[in-house]
Amino acid sequence: MPDSLPRIVEGDHVGQVDNTQVPRFAGPSTFAQLPRIDEVGSADIAVVGIPFDAGVSYRPGARFGPAHIRAASKLLRPYNPAVDLSPFGLQQVADAGDISANPFSLEEAVAGIERAARSLRERADRLLVLGGDHTLALPLLRALATDEPVAVVHFDAHLDTWDSYFGAAYTHGTPFRRASEEGLLDTSACVHVGTRGPLYGARDLVDDRELGFAMVPSTEIDSIGADGVAERIRARVGDRPVYVSIDIDVLDPAFAPGTGTPEAGGMTSRELLAVLRQLAGLDIVGADIVEVSPAYDHAEITGIAASHTAYELLSAMAPRSDS
Repeated sequence: MPDSLPRIVEGDHVGQVDNTQVPRFAGPSTFAQLPRIDEVGSADIAVVGIPFDAGVSYRPGARFGPAHIRAASKLLRPYNPAVDLSPFGLQQVADAGDISANPFSLEEAVAGIERAARSLRERADRLLVLGGDHTLALPLLRALATDEPVAVVHFDAHLDTWDSYFGAAYTHGTPFRRASEEGLLDTSACVHVGTRGPLYGARDLVDDRELGFAMVPSTEIDSIGADGVAERIRARVGDRPVYVSIDIDVLDPAFAPGTGTPEAGGMTSRELLAVLRQLAGLDIVGADIVEVSPAYDHAEITGIAASHTAYELLSAMAPRSDS
């Protein structure tokens, strides 16, 4: 049993600190006050932070995102009534701390994140990563797509399939171009959700399609709703292994002001959570939540949205009795 605090235990799974006995503000600083991975030995899912933002092109600060999301996650409770399950009772979820990345060399950071993710996978079947900027999606895909290419469901205001910035191949705007070029993606099954805002030119969209992405732009969400978005995702992905990548700027700045490249006209928190609930049953092999920049986040609005996003991802990844 980890530490000496009273914890919720369901079967073989050690869960959160029991907040009926320990105040949330007095508990551990792990995600949702879950045990550390060294306390349980191994996990079905490891929640790991990557406090790195050297790949950003506008406002910095996402290096402080993992700690901010963890702080906001203290209010998460063990039972998810929206999907009628306990995500920490059906699978062992543990906090694996942070992966350290070189803040002065993008190339070394990408290589180091890949090595650390591969090593962590020896102790956890799947990873849920708290960023950090979106550069980290590339090394994570390298670590995960070792047996076969994976589908990517990418929630973001931006394409992140540009070629380079100032000659740099590794930035938060290029991870999915590099991943497609390296054969990591199942190019028949990738999809962007929530894209919007100005582009550099029409060629951006042509290049994006050639790299293997379909799109559900933000402008269509009002007409098709969360159910329609989920239907398109499921039709595109099918039964393929899928990596879910969520840039918090997919949300409108009203719901996520604490991010580096905000764009007007985004999803609401309620819409995003409703879509994620309908991803249950997909073969989700890993996920990330990135671009939370707490310096711009008044009243923890973005941190709260990100922590609940992580909670719904963990719920979607939980085994079902009919699966």
